[in-house]
Amino acid sequence: MNRRDFLKTGALGVLALMGAGGLMETISASPREVKLPHGRKIDIHAHAMLPSYIEGLKELGIDAAVEEGYPVPQWSEEAHLAFMTEAGIDYTVLSLATPHIYNGDERLTCRVARKINEETAALCQKYPDKFGFVAALPFPSIEGSWQEIAYAMDELGALGVKIPSNARGIYLGDERWEKIFAELDRRKALVIVHPSPAPQVPRQGTVTGRVMALFEYPADTTRAMLNLLASGMLERYPRIKLVVPHCGSFLPYMKQRASAMFAMLSSMKMMEPVDMERSMQKLYFDLAGDPMPDALDMLLRITDKEHILYGSDYPYVPAKVLLGKKGALDQELAKREWLEQVYCQNPQKLI
Repeated sequence: MNRRDFLKTGALGVLALMGAGGLMETISASPREVKLPHGRKIDIHAHAMLPSYIEGLKELGIDAAVEEGYPVPQWSEEAHLAFMTEAGIDYTVLSLATPHIYNGDERLTCRVARKINEETAALCQKYPDKFGFVAALPFPSIEGSWQEIAYAMDELGALGVKIPSNARGIYLGDERWEKIFAELDRRKALVIVHPSPAPQVPRQGTVTGRVMALFEYPADTTRAMLNLLASGMLERYPRIKLVVPHCGSFLPYMKQRASAMFAMLSSMKMMEPVDMERSMQKLYFDLAGDPMPDALDMLLRITDKEHILYGSDYPYVPAKVLLGKKGALDQELAKREWLEQVYCQNPQKLI
């Protein structure tokens, strides 16, 4: 049974149990724990720090601790599987972390991306019922990225691709993404966005410039998504299934402002008209980060429960911390009767 069929089988099991009145299973009697739904519970946002990635960064001359202000975390397949068991997660979609693998040398970047995708595919083949992955792309190598999409999705079994918010200053929505988005649309591919720091940030004298995860990650994700929305690419390529990370970053605040600005700019012939509302309705959002107590409600100002997915961000957040965050989230989802929707139904539509 292939990965897609395995997940669909889980979904059918959910429906059968619902009909029998047995949707929920008890995982703990602790008051902080809640009952999670039967079926395949999916984590859409997690990373594997494989040797090919660590060694690839060294080959590219990229120092994660310097660029991100945060060291590459320790990771092992055993520790990740143990976290999944404790968290009640059945299946994880792995994506490339940050820093993005590009240093100006396209040939080397393509070689590093190929190694990462092959090693990640081998891990997923070892645990086909536990792990799937989206492919790393050597963007801004356009031909290299196009070839990697074909190889990873056709030969390695990738579920889609991970794309950075920017690659050396080339943001989503830039015309150089056009060929890549056309191919991803043709394939109806899952596309997971992950932030990268802007090429220039104020690194001295501000904590936001020292530790990218504090502010620059959501800021750059928002910058990239606004540019993508303004470009009209999501309207031209509506079959792409695109996931925005970290509770939508700053989009809940920016949607109204951007919509008004886009309308004004188009009336002044400074940009082409876009249907921002229509494009936003197609986006999916993961809950990596801190959805409780405020971010989930803010996210619901721009989307609905059918477009929300669970994401852990393991191993960038320690397992013990993640379990505490997940406990608070699960209580809120249980109160809203959204557990099965967020953990099972929504992600199964994408993979």
